[in-house]
Amino acid sequence: MPSGPNFRPAIIDARRELEEGRGKLRAQHDRGSPGVQVCARLTDLLDTVLLDLYQDALDQEADGIEPLIALVPNGGYGRRDVAPYSDVDLMLLHEPGATTRIQPFVRRFTQSLYDTGLDLGFCSRTPRQACRLALQDPTIFTSLVESRYLGGSEQLFTRFFNRFRKNAQRHSTSLIASIEAARQEERQQYGETVYLLRPNIKRSRGGLRDLQLIRWIGFARYGEADYKSLERASVLDQEDHNRIRDAREFLLRLRNELHFYSGKPHDQLDKEEQVRLAEKYGFSGNESVLPVENFMREYIEHTSDVRYVTANLLALAKQRMTLPSLIGRLVSHRVGNDFRVSARHISATRQGLEKVCTSLEEILRLMDLCNLYDIRIDQPTWRAIRQAMIGRPHIEMSPGAAERFLSLLSQPPRLANLLRRLHELRALEKLVPAVAHARHLMQFNEYHKYTVDEHSIRAVEAATSFRDMEGPLAEAYARIGSKRTLHLALLVHDLGKGFDEDHSEVGRRLAAETAAHLGLPAHETELLCFLVHKHLRMSHLAQRRDLRDDAVVAEFAFECGSLEALRMMYVLTCADLAAVGPGVLNSWKLDLITQLYQRTSEHLAGESITGSGGSHPQIRSKIRAMIDGEPERDWWYAQISALPRDYLADTPPETIIGQLRALQDLPPGQALAWARYLPERAAVEYTIGTHETITPGIFYKLTGALTSKGMQILSAEIHPLTDHLVLDRFFVSDPDHSGAPPEERIEEVNRALVAALCRPDDAPPSFRRLWSHPTPDGETLGELPVQVRVDNSSSDDYTILDIFAHDQIGLLYTITKTVNRLGLSVHVAKIGTYLDQVVDVFYVTDEDGAKILDEGRIAEIKRTMHAALEGSDTTSA
Repeated sequence: MPSGPNFRPAIIDARRELEEGRGKLRAQHDRGSPGVQVCARLTDLLDTVLLDLYQDALDQEADGIEPLIALVPNGGYGRRDVAPYSDVDLMLLHEPGATTRIQPFVRRFTQSLYDTGLDLGFCSRTPRQACRLALQDPTIFTSLVESRYLGGSEQLFTRFFNRFRKNAQRHSTSLIASIEAARQEERQQYGETVYLLRPNIKRSRGGLRDLQLIRWIGFARYGEADYKSLERASVLDQEDHNRIRDAREFLLRLRNELHFYSGKPHDQLDKEEQVRLAEKYGFSGNESVLPVENFMREYIEHTSDVRYVTANLLALAKQRMTLPSLIGRLVSHRVGNDFRVSARHISATRQGLEKVCTSLEEILRLMDLCNLYDIRIDQPTWRAIRQAMIGRPHIEMSPGAAERFLSLLSQPPRLANLLRRLHELRALEKLVPAVAHARHLMQFNEYHKYTVDEHSIRAVEAATSFRDMEGPLAEAYARIGSKRTLHLALLVHDLGKGFDEDHSEVGRRLAAETAAHLGLPAHETELLCFLVHKHLRMSHLAQRRDLRDDAVVAEFAFECGSLEALRMMYVLTCADLAAVGPGVLNSWKLDLITQLYQRTSEHLAGESITGSGGSHPQIRSKIRAMIDGEPERDWWYAQISALPRDYLADTPPETIIGQLRALQDLPPGQALAWARYLPERAAVEYTIGTHETITPGIFYKLTGALTSKGMQILSAEIHPLTDHLVLDRFFVSDPDHSGAPPEERIEEVNRALVAALCRPDDAPPSFRRLWSHPTPDGETLGELPVQVRVDNSSSDDYTILDIFAHDQIGLLYTITKTVNRLGLSVHVAKIGTYLDQVVDVFYVTDEDGAKILDEGRIAEIKRTMHAALEGSDTTSA
């Protein structure tokens, strides 16, 4: 920044005044002044500085031009809620034909503004130009809505603004449509739902931009932008006005804090900021809910109120202004004495309004009619129901209401949309009381993208979307007889979160209470409780256990007990993952879950559960026939007999023969690597063949080679053959490529795998930092403790290590190196990410190939693994 002596005294004074003024406002903000007040005083500060610079520029002007111009703040500056480091929008309004006369003044004035260091958005227009551009561009229109007079000719400003207001109301239909479209596009970029857990407080749904949208729609339709004026015009009721007033204060104070703390424009409410703000504003927590989760719950409550008021006002403005709405009233018809149906809306009569405000059965009847006619509830009816539900803590659940709700749950079309509407009406929590606790309940981790209530409804939405797919998942959903049980389980499955106990245990009790509330029969209650209590079971088995183990399948089949329950568990598991966020239910996970479903289906149907390898004797026979005539026949037969069945089932016989032939000729101390892309799993399979004596720690060195190349390892299999040969398979995701990696990438990774074994050294590999979320003071947010669990009951042949640790660079390498140091042999490995944690699962044996049963040895394994993961930096491990 240039030093002071380079500027005129007026600029120096302005810069000093801005710096001192911002300092005083920061102190005022830190003392707890309301956000609205700080913004207003910042606006006053800017007004003073701009008027001084305006007068300074005028004083140097010989020609008297002040009657020809007017200073007009726009946007947030005009609205008087400008943030500490926001840009300053200013329009110089001037009379037609005055452009040449005012040019010297404009140059001096704008140069002075830029020299003060303001982030300025400046334009110079005549009233006619401003009004014409406003009709062409919604961004210009919305900025000009916030216009106010600051200096110059007040008569010129008044003439402009009156003309602008008339033009706006005359073209309100097209203006509202363009404003809505622009806002929709912005929301899609920054967050379409208020339940987003990393929102932009200005641009995400329910944020400051939607508060501004109320003003813009109000101005275009009714000629008023001020909230109080809209309330006086009966466009907003007092309750709505109070809600948006409180939300505006909350959001402006947050935005001021974000700007002051960062010293620059900053509107993203990252998780690091959420933690800091929760502490700064004194939010408390308990064993089940963090302070930051309570802070975000309040944030979401405010933004939900904004979203609700904005949506209602927009619908009301569009409804009143359209010709079809007038025609609709003429051609509408009644449904009994309670409702009137038009082309676009359904409304309650006076008699019907009394019923829907006091009866859940009537609300559901109204929803059924909406579904039948594919129309929406009109705003007066909607508002009356919502206010009635908010004001009635308890409302009777009649048998008729329960029957209608269960009927609604049985119908997939538009189900999620209807549940979401019931939730917005505050009626869903009367039908399923556990929903009230989950409203706006945040899950503070890197895994979930939405609040508990939104996630639950999205899970229902995901399940109903499966009917439009092809494959086993769509078939399973179609064959479910009682879809209402499945949909209710999805709605309830996570409502046990936010309590001290495990959410699955709490969920089972809530499921039983919900079933009693709705009057479900005993057998359906039992199934509902099972699905909610075990809703994580299938995902954990598929991603953490060896699906080749018949005992795993048999135990899961016993738990499910029937094909109907299994189908529900399959669909519920996939829907739950899909509802977490985009890309969570990827091809790899879906394939694993489907494998478990299909093998368990066979078992429940009384068929063999040998799975995909069920035909492995035939495959072995086919391969033996294909190698007829090869020398060293006994060697070939021994290797073919040693091949694992999954490898046999997954790999074409020609490929198997080629790999075995290469291994037959492989000299000691050498290794080979092959790769192929599996489009159905969206993964790359890397296969490495070598002699088991090539180097100590084959598995961890291969792991290090893959992770150092940026690979995300999904699972691994270690296959010992005869003659001390080994064949290891790794299934990986390559984040650098959305589909099949190019050949040069495959070769690069293959070379790294071979080098890790043939040219090993003791130096750890370097790991790429693919992404990171910086945290205050280097701390990790929401980090869960390391856990090492030893399972000797799930497998007859192996000890299973379940290792839970916070995800970080080089973690898997550290784990596998420690496993090797402990003298354990890894036979199967599965790697997955859940919440903010990696969950790595290893099927291991001791040096003699036996399970680890000695308690002292088990304690040593746990102690050593904890020390490795907690006492060292895995990045350099």
